[in-house]
Amino acid sequence: MNISDLEKYDLQKMYKIYDNWPNIAKSYYEKNLRKVNFTGIDHIVFAGMGGSGALGDIFSAILSKTDIHVCVVKGYHLPNTVDSKTLVVAISISGNTDETLRILESAHKQDCKLIAFTSGGKMEQICLEKNIEFRKIEEFHSPRASFPSFLYSILNILSPIIPIKKEEVLESIRELQCLQREISSENLSENNPALLLAKWITDVPLIYYPFGLQSAAIRFKNSLQENSKIHVIMEDIVESCHNGIVAWERKSNVQPILIKGSEDHIKTKEKYQILVEYFQQNEIKYREITSIKGNILSKIINLIYLLDYSTIYKAVLDKIDPSPVKSIDYVKNRTDQFA
Repeated sequence: MNISDLEKYDLQKMYKIYDNWPNIAKSYYEKNLRKVNFTGIDHIVFAGMGGSGALGDIFSAILSKTDIHVCVVKGYHLPNTVDSKTLVVAISISGNTDETLRILESAHKQDCKLIAFTSGGKMEQICLEKNIEFRKIEEFHSPRASFPSFLYSILNILSPIIPIKKEEVLESIRELQCLQREISSENLSENNPALLLAKWITDVPLIYYPFGLQSAAIRFKNSLQENSKIHVIMEDIVESCHNGIVAWERKSNVQPILIKGSEDHIKTKEKYQILVEYFQQNEIKYREITSIKGNILSKIINLIYLLDYSTIYKAVLDKIDPSPVKSIDYVKNRTDQFA
């Protein structure tokens, strides 16, 4: 692969946005953005779909060991546990996501705290009309490519209530900068791990993930589907050893990809070892992707950057433009007709 291949098939130049992810992350985390001043919060609900929903998954992971209860809503219904100590965070990068707009309106009627994040669209209009607190953040290319501007803006804006140390966020940005040199379009060589992974995926990938890194697996699945236009399966590694492993007793075109944390629980590591031994004994080819060492935010963001970029390379290798999502456009148009 060379730059001319990227230029030929990635017609909207998505790869250029990905090349710039570390700079976007740094810029938006350091921006002088208006912080929230909510108090007395013990429950946060993140609502969003697709790339916006993946942001909620990440916050759920990085807050999993804090005193704040977090849940992620991908659909139309707020949990019944929402009360005056709940903050509902509605995220629609496009501003026009039907499910999230309905959550926004539902939360506005509840006795809870509420903030929205969007690039504009209907969400901005509703927030202005109903005096709902919101922050407008720039969209780059598409909702999925806008991941760093929204994630690091939200980390910035919610910093008074999110117990994440500034140094941990800065570490995640430094790790992105290091990885950028390995996986960007400036290094289309045989030692580019994102390109190597893209070349390896020739059929249906099955993503195995450990507790704590589910958000990276979900994001990888979503990006393979949207950018590479392929079917994907994902399974929790521990749960799969109680059911999913049986499917390997038959020959399959499925390709296992094991996402591993550098500091997974000892019993989770044992399950991975057992699964790897099983694959080896049964001559099943597999791929392992291990997170960097560091805080949970750094691990997740680094994995997402690597895995996401591989989906762009996969599309280009298959001579597909990663940007258009005609099927999603069809669903959105039909949804609007039902409104």
